[in-house]
Amino acid sequence: MAEFNDGITETEVPQADLVETDVVIVGSGPAGASAALFLSTLGVSNIMVTKYRWTANTPRAHITNQRSMEIFRDMGIEDQVLADATPHHLMGDTVFCTSIAGDELGRIQTWGTSPDREGDYVKASPSLNCDIPQTYLEPILVKNATVRGTHSRFSTEYLGHTQDDNGVTVDVLDRLDGRTYQIRCKYLIGADGARSKIAQELELPFEGAMDIAGSMNITFKAELTELVGHRPSVLYWVVQPGSNIGGIGAGLFRMVRMWDEWLIVWGYDINQPPPEMDEAKALEIVHSMMGRDDIDVEILGYSLWGNNEMYATHLQKGRVFIAGDAAHRHPPSNGLGSNTSVQDSYNLAWKIAAVLSGRAGEGLLDTYSVERAPVAEQIVTRANQSSREFGGIFDALGMTAARNVEEVQAALDELKADTTAGAAKRQALAEAFEIKNYEFNAHGVELGQNYAGSSAIVSDGTSLPAPQRDPQLYYEPHTTPGVRLPHAWVGSSATKVSTHDLAPYGQFTLFTGKTGKAWVQAAEQVAAELGVALQAVVIGPGEEIQDLYFDWMKLREVDEDGAVLVRPDTHVGWRSASLPDDPSGALRDALAQLLHQDK
Repeated sequence: MAEFNDGITETEVPQADLVETDVVIVGSGPAGASAALFLSTLGVSNIMVTKYRWTANTPRAHITNQRSMEIFRDMGIEDQVLADATPHHLMGDTVFCTSIAGDELGRIQTWGTSPDREGDYVKASPSLNCDIPQTYLEPILVKNATVRGTHSRFSTEYLGHTQDDNGVTVDVLDRLDGRTYQIRCKYLIGADGARSKIAQELELPFEGAMDIAGSMNITFKAELTELVGHRPSVLYWVVQPGSNIGGIGAGLFRMVRMWDEWLIVWGYDINQPPPEMDEAKALEIVHSMMGRDDIDVEILGYSLWGNNEMYATHLQKGRVFIAGDAAHRHPPSNGLGSNTSVQDSYNLAWKIAAVLSGRAGEGLLDTYSVERAPVAEQIVTRANQSSREFGGIFDALGMTAARNVEEVQAALDELKADTTAGAAKRQALAEAFEIKNYEFNAHGVELGQNYAGSSAIVSDGTSLPAPQRDPQLYYEPHTTPGVRLPHAWVGSSATKVSTHDLAPYGQFTLFTGKTGKAWVQAAEQVAAELGVALQAVVIGPGEEIQDLYFDWMKLREVDEDGAVLVRPDTHVGWRSASLPDDPSGALRDALAQLLHQDK
C-alpha cells in the first residue's frame, strides 16, 4: 500500500485556467469518494469535484455489507466506519406491522442475524455487516481521501469534457465566484449519480427504465426506544388499510440512529399528480405509521423520488468511465446500491494505477466493463425483483383482492381468526415471508461475484463447481480464477490475521504452502522482471504464517505446493494446482497476460 501523510499539507492552489492531474472524479458519493480514497492510497494524483457544498444531507444508503467492510478494512478505515455504525447484532429483527405501536404481522431475522445463517456470515469474512447512513459514511471516505492526497473541490460543477488520445480536458464551474476553468487529466470517472450527465454525454448503452414508481421520504426525530428497543432492527415495515396520502399500501419505517432518528418511505402512484407535502402533512403521516400521536416528533425534511430499473451494459468509452448510480439505478431493496458503488471503484482504481505506472497495458482498463457490467445487471434485477416480491405478502394478507379500505381491514382481521380460512392465511403469510430471504439474506449475491471470462483473469482450465445450495442465498468459497479470495484465519502463536489481510490493495499476492517454497523465488524474479509489486505468502508449520485452524487447507483447492495468485482487489487472478517444472515461467506468463503486458 502506498505511503500517505497523516495530515493535510497546505499547498498553494495555482490560479491558472488549466489545472493538471492524473484522474478527475465527478461526484463525492460512495462511488466517487471511494474512488478518490483508493487512488490516493495507491499514490495516484486526483481531483474530486462536486457541485454540492458538502456531502450527503439525507441518510439515503445505509446497509453496508461484508464485501464493503472488507474493502474498508483493507483501506485501514474499518474502525472509523464501525464507530459511527449500528452493529450487526442490532440490525436484524425486521418487523412487519400495522403501525409501530400496532399489531405485528411477523418478523424476519435479516442480514445474517438468525442462528441458522449467522455462522455463514462469520465464516465467510473477517468483517461483519453493519448499518451506517450515507450522511456518516461519505465524510469518512472524503476525509481519508483528502488526507491521503485527493484535492476535494466542493461547490465545483462539472460542465463537460473532451477527450483525445492523450487525455481528457474537463470543464468545471466554481459556483462561488462564477469562474470557469479546465482540468487536464489522463482519465475521468463519472460518479455523478442516477441522472449522470457523463453517461449521457458518452451515449453509453442502457437497459430498463427510470421512474417506474414513486416514493416519498420523511426524515424526523422521535424517541421510540419503548416501542422498538426490545426488537432492534434497522427496518420496520408498516402495512395499513389506507394511508394519509390515499389508497392502500405499505410503508417503511427506517432507523437512522438508535432509536431517536428515523426515515419514513411511502410509495405513491407515479402516474398520478405527486402528493402535496408540508410539515403538517408529514407529521400526520408519521403519527399514522407510528400508531401514536402522543410522542414528540421533530420533522427534519421531506422529498419525493423515483424508483428506477436501469443499468448500463457498458461502463466506459475511451478514457472515461462511469461508476455507482451512474451505472446501476434501482430501489434500495437488498441494500446493494452504495456497496456496489464502492466495489465498482475498488475494481477500477487499481487498474488505472497499474496503467499509469506502466506496469500494465491499456487493455487492462477494458476489463472494467467486462467485470462490472454483469454485476450492475444482477443487482438491478435482484433489487427490483425483491420489491415486487412484496406482492406475495399483500396476496397472502388478502389485500390485493380487496376493493376498499374496509375489505382490507377485514382481511387483516382474518389473520387472527381461529378458522380454517385464518389458518390458511397464516400459512400463506409464512411462505411469503420465506421468499423475502432473497432480499434480506442474499449472502451469495453480496459475496459471490465472479469475473471469469475477463481477460484480467487467467483460467487454469477449470470451471466454478456447481453450487451445493441456492447461489443467491448462500455464498460458497472457492479459489477458481475470477472469484473473491476465501477468508480464513491464519497467523501464529502471537498473531491472527485473515487471508484478506495478507493480500493488500497495493500488490499482487501469491499464496502457497510449505512444499511450494520455490514459488517465493519465482515471485521475486517475476516481480523484478515485470516491475510489479508481488509478494509470496507461505502458509505452513514453522512459517511466519500458519494455518491455525486448517481452514486454508480446506479452502485453497490446490495442492500444498500449488499457488493461488490474488489481484489487488482480492479476486483470484490465476492458480496452479501444483508446482510446475518452471514456476517462474508459469507465473510470469500468467501475470503478464493478466496485466496485458507484452511478454
